[in-house]
Amino acid sequence: MKLYTRTGDQGKTSVIGGRVFKNNKRVQAYGTIDELNAFVGQVITQLKGKEFKEIKKELEIIQHELFDCGGDLAIVKVTEKVTYKTTQQMIDQLEEKIDTYIKEAPPIERFILPGGSIPAATLHICRTVARRAEREIVNMLTEEEEFNLYVLKYLNRLSDYFFALARVVNAKLEVKDIEYIRGTSVFNNVNKIADDE
Repeated sequence: MKLYTRTGDQGKTSVIGGRVFKNNKRVQAYGTIDELNAFVGQVITQLKGKEFKEIKKELEIIQHELFDCGGDLAIVKVTEKVTYKTTQQMIDQLEEKIDTYIKEAPPIERFILPGGSIPAATLHICRTVARRAEREIVNMLTEEEEFNLYVLKYLNRLSDYFFALARVVNAKLEVKDIEYIRGTSVFNNVNKIADDE
């Protein structure tokens, strides 16, 4: 089996249900999800030590879920044989993890800049790429293209997950978050909600 097929040499690619140009909004969206998945893989290689064992397993699950999201976006039309994989349960699990990580990290009072440790910085890259993927999926909404709306919700929640996890990783490595020094205290309400839960 050859790795290359030459079928895309004219600027088109296959989706489930037909062929489209490679700059199609659907292809742009799932291509960005593929990019995000690569950065998640990079984070996994950067997390050293036993304290990150469970987090690495968690991120590997997310890699599979991102594949599910990309696959769902590649479906032009749902049939009995072709069904969506991204579900509300996946979103609920992310929310549970976010709530846990908010409590594990130090209280946050100001906006923070991406950085601190190397894996935390990469998690912030994941966060921003997830946001870009989300925006590209919204472009599909404006074109009234049919797709699994759970993918949009999942990406929205995933960016929050990466932010929360980046802070936990810095805390575990005993590296301080970098605060935005020109900012005022803007997260008091967030901390109060977390404390009340």
